[in-house]
Amino acid sequence: MSVLAVFLPLKMNSKTMENTSQAKRKNIPFLYRVLRRYVKFMVETFYYKKTYCIGSENIPADGTPTVIASNHQNALNDALGIMMNIMDRKVRFMVRADIFAVSKGIHDFLIWLGLLPAYRIDFEGEAAVANNGVSFKEAEDAIREGNTVTIYPEAGHQDKHWLGTFTYGYTKMAFEAAEADGFTKDVKILPACNHYSDYFGLGTEMLVRFGTPISLQPYYELYKEKPRTAQRQVNKAVREQIDAMMLNVKDVEHYRQIDYIRTSAFGRRYAQSQGIDPDNLPQRLESDKKLVDTLAQADTQELYDDTQQLLDDMEAAKITEKSFQRSHSLPMIALRCLGLLALLPVAAFCLWPSFFVYWIAEYFSRKKKDDVMLRSSFLIAISVLVTLPLFSLISLIVVWAKCSFLAAIIYVALFPAFYVFEWHYNRWCKDFFEDIRCRKAERKGLFAKMVALREKIFNKAKEICQIEL
Repeated sequence: MSVLAVFLPLKMNSKTMENTSQAKRKNIPFLYRVLRRYVKFMVETFYYKKTYCIGSENIPADGTPTVIASNHQNALNDALGIMMNIMDRKVRFMVRADIFAVSKGIHDFLIWLGLLPAYRIDFEGEAAVANNGVSFKEAEDAIREGNTVTIYPEAGHQDKHWLGTFTYGYTKMAFEAAEADGFTKDVKILPACNHYSDYFGLGTEMLVRFGTPISLQPYYELYKEKPRTAQRQVNKAVREQIDAMMLNVKDVEHYRQIDYIRTSAFGRRYAQSQGIDPDNLPQRLESDKKLVDTLAQADTQELYDDTQQLLDDMEAAKITEKSFQRSHSLPMIALRCLGLLALLPVAAFCLWPSFFVYWIAEYFSRKKKDDVMLRSSFLIAISVLVTLPLFSLISLIVVWAKCSFLAAIIYVALFPAFYVFEWHYNRWCKDFFEDIRCRKAERKGLFAKMVALREKIFNKAKEICQIEL
């Protein structure tokens, strides 16, 4: 809905609404709409097991000058979460500047997508920060014209569930956009948050949540006299909303221990004790927040020391939490081995193009090994936009020439399913070898010690949380 729609009669006939909808679509380039639909389908159908969006009714109508301020729990995935849930407009994003420097073609493509480079002292250097003037001017112009711009105030993505320090760049941008029009327009800041069941891998879940829009209009007079004070007050209101929506583990020193407790079987049982469905990500988020808050208010030093010991033992034995929840008997291991062997021909058939699609993305992600959070970004960006379409085209031509057009279409249409199967088969293989390592640890008596320590940790956590499991 545009700003003018506010002044139109409340009752609009269907033809008027249809014309308005068509006008919106015309403002979004056709190729952009096609690309966005394709990416949305691939990501929501094959990458994530399930996606959630809460608070979409809070998104200001199209045409409202809006700045979305979000936490940054992942890299590209965070932007995708917003883009896939605001489909009536082309949302602009302020993103890290280094990705624009990959090549001229990448630079032009990102600009076409609506991305604007944000230069940071810690990454591009102090001299490069001066280039932000151009990007911020473009963002301010977009806001003035009634567009939506997304920015991440933490100025970098986190690799943990915690909220970093906010810069004031987004409040400065929003107020200056309002000032450029003589404070005649009500610029809004929409707090948002992203949350993931796991940062990496297929079959995980994503949650995007939008808070209550904050109008800058009540702050205009204060801004005219004390701009920094107005920015601080708005930033405080935005940060409080984001903090309340997300899982913010403030005890960073013990983050690893806390994260294990909440993601282990105990976290699941704790959710169930609260009448919460642990398989529903929005509900599990609320359970995890309550669990983390409870731990933060208790004497947990012994609990954390034991948890750290368990994590060290697990790392040395190269086993994960799920190994405590499955049988490692020889008959079960033999049965799993037979299952993998039975599925081996299918896995071999699915290697094309799955193997190449994955490893090409993996090659580029390893070049950024100092930033593991970019792994999922490369997996999605390179696979969905480049390698999968390329190999699909090659396969379509070859199978069409050898068989028929119908056979080629069916075969290529199954490529995403091949990729998902290959991913899970690889994970099943890893689980199988982990089972063998567990048997080795059992023979040495190490696994029994870990089981006992894990039970001690769960009992201590149960006492702290005052629950019955």
